[in-house]
Amino acid sequence: MWKLNQFNYSRRPSDTIQIGKLLVGGNHPVRVQSMANTDTNDIQNSVAQCLRIVEAGGEIVRFTTQGIREAESIGKIHAALREQGCDVPLIADIHFNANAADVAATQVEKVRINPGNYVGSIKIGDPSDYTDEEFETEYQKIRARFIPFLNICKEHKTAIRLGINHGSLSERMMNRYGDTSRGMVESCMEFLRICNEENFTNVVISMKTSNTVMMVQTVRLLVDEMQAENLHFPLHLGVTEAGDGEDGRIKSAVGIGALLADGIGDTIRVSLSEEPELEIPVGRLLVSYISQRTNHEAIVGIENILHSHYEYSRRKTRAIGNIGGDNVPVVIATADGGFTTIPDFILANGNVLNTAGDVYPVYTVDKIQALQQDTADIKFLKMKYADLTPQLLRLLKESDNLIVMLQTSHKNGVGEQRAFFHTLLNIDCTIPVILCRNYTENDLEQLQIKSAADLGVLFIDGFGDGLLLENEGRISVEEINSVAFGILQASRVRVTKTEFISCPSCGRTMFNLQTVVARVKARTSHLTGLKIGIMGCIVNGPGEMADSDYGYVGAGRGKVSLYKKKECFERNIPEDEAVDKLIGLIKLHGDWHD
Repeated sequence: MWKLNQFNYSRRPSDTIQIGKLLVGGNHPVRVQSMANTDTNDIQNSVAQCLRIVEAGGEIVRFTTQGIREAESIGKIHAALREQGCDVPLIADIHFNANAADVAATQVEKVRINPGNYVGSIKIGDPSDYTDEEFETEYQKIRARFIPFLNICKEHKTAIRLGINHGSLSERMMNRYGDTSRGMVESCMEFLRICNEENFTNVVISMKTSNTVMMVQTVRLLVDEMQAENLHFPLHLGVTEAGDGEDGRIKSAVGIGALLADGIGDTIRVSLSEEPELEIPVGRLLVSYISQRTNHEAIVGIENILHSHYEYSRRKTRAIGNIGGDNVPVVIATADGGFTTIPDFILANGNVLNTAGDVYPVYTVDKIQALQQDTADIKFLKMKYADLTPQLLRLLKESDNLIVMLQTSHKNGVGEQRAFFHTLLNIDCTIPVILCRNYTENDLEQLQIKSAADLGVLFIDGFGDGLLLENEGRISVEEINSVAFGILQASRVRVTKTEFISCPSCGRTMFNLQTVVARVKARTSHLTGLKIGIMGCIVNGPGEMADSDYGYVGAGRGKVSLYKKKECFERNIPEDEAVDKLIGLIKLHGDWHD
């Protein structure tokens, strides 16, 4: 039975399923997909966009399927693509409409359903707790509706995706388990058990949220739950509402990359608030980068049995200056410059300088004797996991003014740096550690994806008191600094700017998402620490907005509703007034500053 190895990379052995002519899971490559944002009833534009996604390297394409008409339209898109010699598998994306799922299953290779809204609640408008009898009654209602759908899929050899979204858990699951990873896992497992009982195995699962930490921990928990019941369905990975530009790329690479580093994942989608074909190169880069760890040199380490990969707990460290302890993780830059966000330290001429101009020496392991004789208040030691000896471990444990700068050049640097942290945990060593990674990139997107995948997972696991990101290519120090702070924010360990949680757009979107995102950012990007959700429709909008301070949600064509957390403050505002009204709402609650 496969078990997550904290140090050595190996892919989780999932079942192989078939989506049209495409095989997913097992030993097959991790597949990269996207979702069209056209109106599904606009056959010509939908076909054209699908072809652009395929040309970019997309292997599966999903279309919004709101109702019966759209289910029939996706069949027409399918036929038109086949006439042009394109056999890419299509997915019908279903919310709220089980009847549309039945029709779509006869038209395309795969249907995505959302267990959170597959059937309506038996307690609509009733906030009281579910009794055990009511909980079971609703389960039987789900089962009675789901099994006929499975039979249609069997007849037509149609695959399904169980797509569980944090933002749209059912009232029943929310009532019993709360807004938690456990609720998402239980929502998935009851549908999987029905599939298993009905001998339906052509299933892929996704567990998505805009919170990267929750997303990673939820998928890990689901994998272990499936293992316990001898279920091995393939997994689709994605971070919902990741955003656009640098933020969207870093956030996606942190969440998806963390799970790929664990060996988990059979298909992925990088959800960007940009044109769908632009998602594909990012996804392919991420998959390619992680897959290079295959058959790496073994890393020997002892896993700390008290460390949980289901729940976030920052490793306990002693505070040395403003590093470690309860301080937020710091950023060390390699040169001074005109920074938008000022780094905490600068590394220059073999020393670390803080913003006050204090100078702290940096040593290497071949200079331990000089380090021990140095009387500086704070000292740094550059080292790798392979440098550890019993004597050095003793020094790390006993020194009260030493900070480790942890480097790695291992093919699986994530595994090697994890092994270092577990070694410290096993001897209760609380020395602060700066995570250091060095790259040779000339392309900024390459640096964003690779560094976020390498470093984000460690912060999600509770490791690291700061980071030093170095690059020996044609990327400016300011751009590198921005990536470093972006990784900390995407990993949810330090907030230094406004966070925009924006969906990637689809056929349900009620406005031009890219234009609106740009407009909202232009007016609110100075509100450091605020989370603003920009959602095209109500499918996940209000749910994902629970993680936002304010929300801007498409309510109809040209209409917007505004939220504070989950509470709707104003409905159906004309779109040309909505940004001003959003700013008014922020001011009303005292969160605005010029």
